Amino acid sequence: MQTDNGPMPSPDIPDDYYRAQLKAGRIMLQRSRSTGAVFFYPRICAPGTGATDLEWIEASGLGTVYSTTTIRQRPEKGGDYNLALIDLDEGPRIMSRVEGIEPDRVRIGMRVKAHIAELPPHGEAILFSPVAEA
Repeated sequence: MQTDNGPMPSPDIPDDYYRAQLKAGRIMLQRSRSTGAVFFYPRICAPGTGATDLEWIEASGLGTVYSTTTIRQRPEKGGDYNLALIDLDEGPRIMSRVEGIEPDRVRIGMRVKAHIAELPPHGEAILFSPVAEA
């Protein structure tokens, strides 16, 4: 598999592989074949068991806000933003931001959908937007 910058890094180097997949527009998680446990952040063995029978799966991108807070900043520094813990439908909990809504309107239990955005100077990151209620 190729990326815009050459061959895709080996899945045996978890962080490099994860970052390359993110850059290619895919949110990937690891799963232990023996236990079925899905986890995030990428690593070389499963947390708790040390299992090395890991495989990569693509995340659905859906999740639920577990916890939320608003970070207050002066407007010249970018203004207020939200920081949230999101429980992914696959199981892992990740720290991110919910965008497309005022920071203080994000609520625990809110359904969200992931998207990938460039966050200079850090590169690509997983951010979330509220899921429209039916």
